[in-house]
Amino acid sequence: MNDDILFGQVWSREEELEPKQRSLITILALISAGNFEQLLAHINIGKMNGITKDEIVEVITHLSFYVGWPKAWSAFNLAKEIFKD
Repeated sequence: MNDDILFGQVWSREEELEPKQRSLITILALISAGNFEQLLAHINIGKMNGITKDEIVEVITHLSFYVGWPKAWSAFNLAKEIFKD
């Protein structure tokens, strides 16, 4: 169901939301919920969908004021692995 519906049908509806926007929404939701085991993969997907290093830093920084610094710091450490360059 996950592969067929979520990644097959929902993520393919690019007229409604571009993949970059879906990635940002997904990353924000995972950070907010503290689901860091999935976050690394989705930050990687986000990078492939056009999210830049500056954008992910800005998003996580902004989100830190709403979800708390510990969640944001954990997300920063994962993002640093993906955006090493």
